[in-house]
Amino acid sequence: MHGLAFDIAHMLAGSLVVVSFLELYQDRILALINVYAAHALVLTLSVAWQALVQEAPHLYVTALIALAFKAIVIPVALRRIVVKLGIHREIDNVVGVGLAMLAGIGLVALSMVVMLRVTAEADPLAREDLAFALSVVLLGLLMMVTRRNAVSQVIGFMSLENGLVLAATGAKGMPLVVEISVAFSVLIAFIVIGIFLFRIRERFDTVDVQALDRFRGERR
Repeated sequence: MHGLAFDIAHMLAGSLVVVSFLELYQDRILALINVYAAHALVLTLSVAWQALVQEAPHLYVTALIALAFKAIVIPVALRRIVVKLGIHREIDNVVGVGLAMLAGIGLVALSMVVMLRVTAEADPLAREDLAFALSVVLLGLLMMVTRRNAVSQVIGFMSLENGLVLAATGAKGMPLVVEISVAFSVLIAFIVIGIFLFRIRERFDTVDVQALDRFRGERR
């Protein structure tokens, strides 16, 4: 059973990394939102499996929170924001998709090398989850850096937080109150970001963050 538990946990955590690459590959906002919903759904399955393997019932609550807020509420809210702002278009990238994917592969390799060495004495299941979690975090950061559109940067931030949740569930003994507080902190941050997006659109008639740089005179 331990071997089966390891294989399934490994598959789910690895699937989260694969979906992160799919997010990097997307060039349209609505498609990116759909992939993020799939990202949150895979996270939900991973957390639920960890709850079963670790015999930790409180992780089922974490999985339900991820399913409700990350896989349903946030994607639906993002779609409504996109429709209301009228920004159904391609996403502007700082670098090409191919270069971003190559950079992502490098970050995943770095995560594996660093995390597997640092956690050499840890439980094998936790080691793999932490390595994949760091990969998801770095890929979320990469998306935030390589996208000019504010909505895609928000999704990068949410994907990064999914990696943190994966790391927290992989580390046994994480208190439920910490996980719930993190989830609601992210929800509040999302609300603030939504207001921020509407203000950018109202002021500059776009959600491209380059408009802010031009407004400050940093780019001509």
